[in-house]
Amino acid sequence: MKAINLKTILSKSKIKNCFFSNLNKTNGFSKSKLRFYSNNEVPLSKLSESFITGTNIGYVEEMYRSWKNDKSSVHKTWDVYFTNVDNGVQAGDIVTLPPSIGSTGSKHAGDEKLNLTGGQSNQEVSDILKLSLLIRAYQVRGHLLADLDPLKLTKREIPPELKIETYGWNQNDLEKVFHLDNISQKSMLSNLLNNSGKITLREVLEKLKNTYCGTLAFEYMHIPSREECNWLRDIIESPHKEYTNDEKIKILDRLMWAELFEKFLAKKWSTSKRFGLDGAESMIPGMKAIIDHASDLGVEDIVVGMPHRGRLNVISTVFRKPLEAIFCEFSGGGKKDDVLGSGDVKYHLGTSHLRKTSSGKDIYLSLLSNPSHLEAVNPLVLGKVRARQLYKGDHTRKKCMGLLLHGDAAFAGQGVVYECFDFSELRGFTTGGTIHLVVNNQIGFTTDPKDSRSSEYCTAVAKTVGAPIFHVNGDDTEAVVRAAQMAVKWRQHTGRDVVIDLIVYRRFGHNEMDLPDFTQPLMYEAIRKHVSTLHLYSQKLIQQGVLSEEKFNEMSKQVNSFMENAYHSSSSYVFNQSDWLSSKWKGFKGPQQTARIKNTGVNIEILKKVGISINEVPDSFVMHPNLRKMFEKRKHMFLGETKNMNLDWATAELLAYGTLLLEGNTVRIAGQDVERGTFSHRHAVVTDQKNGSKYIPLRRMGESKAEFLIYNSNLSEFAVLGFETGFSLEIQIHL
Repeated sequence: MKAINLKTILSKSKIKNCFFSNLNKTNGFSKSKLRFYSNNEVPLSKLSESFITGTNIGYVEEMYRSWKNDKSSVHKTWDVYFTNVDNGVQAGDIVTLPPSIGSTGSKHAGDEKLNLTGGQSNQEVSDILKLSLLIRAYQVRGHLLADLDPLKLTKREIPPELKIETYGWNQNDLEKVFHLDNISQKSMLSNLLNNSGKITLREVLEKLKNTYCGTLAFEYMHIPSREECNWLRDIIESPHKEYTNDEKIKILDRLMWAELFEKFLAKKWSTSKRFGLDGAESMIPGMKAIIDHASDLGVEDIVVGMPHRGRLNVISTVFRKPLEAIFCEFSGGGKKDDVLGSGDVKYHLGTSHLRKTSSGKDIYLSLLSNPSHLEAVNPLVLGKVRARQLYKGDHTRKKCMGLLLHGDAAFAGQGVVYECFDFSELRGFTTGGTIHLVVNNQIGFTTDPKDSRSSEYCTAVAKTVGAPIFHVNGDDTEAVVRAAQMAVKWRQHTGRDVVIDLIVYRRFGHNEMDLPDFTQPLMYEAIRKHVSTLHLYSQKLIQQGVLSEEKFNEMSKQVNSFMENAYHSSSSYVFNQSDWLSSKWKGFKGPQQTARIKNTGVNIEILKKVGISINEVPDSFVMHPNLRKMFEKRKHMFLGETKNMNLDWATAELLAYGTLLLEGNTVRIAGQDVERGTFSHRHAVVTDQKNGSKYIPLRRMGESKAEFLIYNSNLSEFAVLGFETGFSLEIQIHL
């Protein structure tokens, strides 16, 4: 008889995460027990033992073998389960339990004698198992029922696994009581059920829907690390603290500045393109929450990359660029030709700002220039973050982080997005986690999502690296802030990427001169009827008694008055070139300085010294014979033991790196196969032929205090170049 073990069964069954993860706790399964058992180790009573009673791996294996030989030799419930496994039934179907589990009218002797978990009957164990499966279904798929679309245009069918009928219940069972005392699964349910000991099905459903189907929803069960997944699940399922009245007023104030800024520009420059944030104003409180919470958790620098939509709002409200400067540029003032000669630089150049957070801490913010808005800036941000971590000595990567803003269509459509996600765990490119904030307009220029992506969400690419995804309705500003804070907490705890999918709408067209009704008449009919996020949140706070209508009007009047004063002052504003520079750091070199041709010559004795050093490898290191011969030949040449000094290009390159290191310059090389060299010419890194260890001669020059960094990269033809460009932008500051 061909033996089969539990691993094989699990590999064929798609429910290993939703069924056996629970049985593991109930029946004591563990990885150490995944082995074969001999027949005499497993006492069986095949016909009287149901699907629920498998107490060890040998038991399951023996049941499977018996079933393969004679399907009538096992309990009917095992027959149903193994049939499902062999037929490869998908997760949504296989969770339906065999009909006879827990049946009080079972014909098989022994069913009523089951006593696995503190004295529960077979029916009770069956109910607890089904309850566990229902909870797991909401954890995995609850986001499909969430209230995420501010326009209420998205229609979805209820997945079968989220229906109680799938588990053999109906509406008459809503008052069914589950007794959880001494149940081993209770640890999985405790956050949702508050250790109450007993709970009704109605209460379970209410808690599940409140947790997973509200205006903030989660995709996280794909995270490969169970420890990280459980850590995040505990946060999601634990009761969250309500914001204080002062915190709510602060959120309202930030939302107010965002919306009134857009309205002010629209009033004063009604025919100008501004690529406004209208419909997505909650992004500003979300960004500020990220900054504040990151600072509280130890972040000192944030490098930001973003597209054109809402860029002026971010520059004004987050980076605090003077309103006078922005208004002056809209009016045609300022010597724009002095800065890159671009007529629309107000949308694309960067800035920087040392910001004081709500808790009184300083945090440095940098916004990179972005002439191309379709995600091209992403790798530059990551490279700049990596370089800054290097120079700050941020070895844990907790002090400097990247924040990338995206559009939904570009996030799903641009290949550089995946390339950058692929960097997240690579030793030469990781930055300790990037926070991705997707401003999801539910439209790409004029293209509907059904024509711009094949996935349910625009954020599906993030699953490739196990990044959690927080979907949030942009009309619920507090939910946006909560998602932002959770994202920072995840990044600082795990050092891995996280995505916030901010689902909003675009009140106007691609730009303010566009007429979106041409292509999306139904959507824009709904948008015209939809009140603003500021109105929704202000009315909510007024109803809660947090502030009065008069107080809200007073706040609005103050903001508008401030903008009017800035507008009148803008006519005499003197343009400051540093307003446009992407960095204001001391020592930053301008184009004239960096363009000067310098004498790069090096004394011959220094070259010889470097040449000897880069060709020395310890005797104990087992090099490939061909390489050993090449290294020895080059070393003899630098020692003067050969008549001629014939340098090939690879040797000359290594000499250049070595002399740069001696001068105190950090050298970084990255790309496909750069360690060896694409044409087997560089060999800056050599490999021991016995144990696979690496040796890098350029790191062994005793007088050099600078670092030599060399990394093979993923096979990227775009993002790696961008990453190194971003890295070099930061290096300029330290030269």
